[in-house]
Amino acid sequence: MKLRLVRLTDPEPAYSVAFEHRGYWIPIRPALARLGEEKFSALTSVADDVIAFLQAGEPAREAALRLAEKVAAEGVTFGETYDPAPILPFRPLSFRDFMLYEQHVIAAGKGLARRFLPSKWKALAFYERVTGKPHPKLRPKPIWYEKPIYYMGSHINFYTEGDTIPWPSYTRALDYELELGVVIAHPIYNATPQEALEAIGGFVVINDFSARDVQYPEMTSGFGPVKAKNFANGMSMTVVTADEILPKVENLRVKVTVNGETWGEGTTAGPQHSLGEMVAYASLGEKVLPGEVMATGTIPGCSGMETGQWLSPDDEIVLEIEDVGTLRNVIGQPG
Repeated sequence: MKLRLVRLTDPEPAYSVAFEHRGYWIPIRPALARLGEEKFSALTSVADDVIAFLQAGEPAREAALRLAEKVAAEGVTFGETYDPAPILPFRPLSFRDFMLYEQHVIAAGKGLARRFLPSKWKALAFYERVTGKPHPKLRPKPIWYEKPIYYMGSHINFYTEGDTIPWPSYTRALDYELELGVVIAHPIYNATPQEALEAIGGFVVINDFSARDVQYPEMTSGFGPVKAKNFANGMSMTVVTADEILPKVENLRVKVTVNGETWGEGTTAGPQHSLGEMVAYASLGEKVLPGEVMATGTIPGCSGMETGQWLSPDDEIVLEIEDVGTLRNVIGQPG
């Protein structure tokens, strides 16, 4: 089930969860007001909070479908009750960004060397021509193969559908990264991979914007990325419930389009660690709470550093993940 948050035209309450049914968005609050809350009690407490809806799970989804049947039977419409302009479906409680794909790590390392380290790139390219294999220095460190490594990003600077992404004054190499985002719906601590999977409530499209000329020196300092990453993340305005995506989560087609031209395509297949292992590792020795967002890291072929195609001011970038949704943003002017 696809969910979003909408701003109501009647200010009390100000927001409502809406769900998609047969191509039509039904805002829960206005629907309950017209058709009677007592018949759909499972929705009353989750009607204005997407995370609460995800926590409620199957009972909320079943009640929403019954509500949709009632709406259709009575021919009720709700277009005048809410503003259709996109807004974030929720404010992330935290943001962890993993790096699950070896192919991306290797290709991004090549791209970094080509643009920023030309002398090293010559040696790397020569080695691959001779051996037919990427240079060992391009592969992740041994710990990456053992554990699903991540960095803690900013949960504050999130943008959604249609927003203009700020271009920080300190970078000349703004990049995009198409990632699958996981929305946590249930608290876990020291979870097993199976328990971690059960804690996932939904999925979103994530764009992990990156200042690549800042990222390399920050990471060689011994710490993770900071200004290279935390200025902006994109998240789709819709959330798709986990029951629809988990059965096929490693078989989703993805696409990046910039100004109408395809810049990257790929699939979610082949992560080094499963989603269950990823989320479980986040919970190792620490609490993970509803509303936290975790991302898979870049899906191979879906960043400019891999393809050599770099963003420019005023570009329109659209990310698409099959059955999850799309995310469109415009790139702003350098600050």
